[in-house]
Amino acid sequence: MRRIRAAAVGAVTLSLVLTAAACGGGSSGAGGSNEQPKTLTYWASNQGASLEVDKKVLQPELDKFEKETGIKVELEVVPWGDLLNRILTATTSGQGPDVLNIGNTWSASLQATGALLPWDEKNFEAIGGKDRFVESALGSTGVQGEDPAAVPLYSMAYALYYNKKMFADAGIEKPPTTWDEVTEAGKKLSKDGKWGLGAEGSNLSNNIHQVFVLAKQHGADFFTADGKADFTSDGAVAAVKQYVDLMAKDKIVAPGNAEYAQNQSLSDFAKDKTAMVLWQTAAATFESQGMKKDEWGVVPAPVQSGKPGTGTSTNSMVAGINMAVFNNTKNVDGAKKFVKFMTSDEEQKVLNKSYGSIPPVKAAQEDDAFNTFALSPLRETLATSATALPQVPEESQFETVVGTAVKELFAEAAAGRPVTTGSVKAKLEKAQQQMPKK
Repeated sequence: MRRIRAAAVGAVTLSLVLTAAACGGGSSGAGGSNEQPKTLTYWASNQGASLEVDKKVLQPELDKFEKETGIKVELEVVPWGDLLNRILTATTSGQGPDVLNIGNTWSASLQATGALLPWDEKNFEAIGGKDRFVESALGSTGVQGEDPAAVPLYSMAYALYYNKKMFADAGIEKPPTTWDEVTEAGKKLSKDGKWGLGAEGSNLSNNIHQVFVLAKQHGADFFTADGKADFTSDGAVAAVKQYVDLMAKDKIVAPGNAEYAQNQSLSDFAKDKTAMVLWQTAAATFESQGMKKDEWGVVPAPVQSGKPGTGTSTNSMVAGINMAVFNNTKNVDGAKKFVKFMTSDEEQKVLNKSYGSIPPVKAAQEDDAFNTFALSPLRETLATSATALPQVPEESQFETVVGTAVKELFAEAAAGRPVTTGSVKAKLEKAQQQMPKK
């Protein structure tokens, strides 16, 4: 998600969807038949600095597809805060698009509804084959052992972006690589109305991304090996507390960030109000907000100690956007043609260059445009130290209930109330009680 997804649906809503006879979505028939598709409807996720930016990026490509195939694509760019609810409504009403973008972390949850076309070997062959895609991106397309529910479209990873001038003014000679160094630098930077690190405390998905990685670094996970919620382990509690303590204890995150949910931390960074931000592929957004490339730097996201890697040295979740087809579309062949077009080598280069993301298609990723100072750390992270969020049907509920718990803890920190190990554990216990019982 630009990428940070705000999963606004509650566990009860998704549970109802999962137990319903999922009828999928798709066009009403005005778009022609499967044999003669005339029109496809497409819900695109908001990847650019605004919905209008996305339309400017995508419409020329959709026009190109129409010229090549005779199939018109009706585009709607859906904000991240609305997208999951829109999709879930479509799975129950049957009134949805033919093709849509989904956050890759939703793949298993939406797969469980039965509303998305399974990408079996035959369907992958229709778009050029499964082996065209990077393995880490395929790892976030649904439950392991089942046919994927979607196809990778854009790949991303988290990194630490830093403001070079603010660092120089504070006498900090090099960017931090560990959390202790982040805190140390942040305290030097947090003065005179400026702050060391930005956060999006009301963005549920961003909260999940950060605490998931920190839990890995503490040797914990939020689910057991058999897929049961496990939110109150010592490592999970320590992870959430460490993240919220950046505001509550270390005081390197502005209290106002507790209310951020719409990329305001990027705007603060671009305006020299915040010196560091953890984000996914932020270069295009910085450029759109007037920052020059030599004004900021980027390094791999921090670890507890040492260097990023696997296990307790994980420093990012596998971020990205997948492309899915609603199962009952009347234009399944046309929809697959569109997916093939959007994931073609050349189109992957065009789209990912526009958004500053990384192609999940191997051949496209080899283009020199994706070997820049801004993207090289992200490519390295995806290849060596990123871990996929749990591919379990309850992942969306996890984002909602634990993301909300973190949001509430940030609100308490902003209000000056103490955030203790006990209060964190109590929030996580409440969140776990809201999860479906297995």
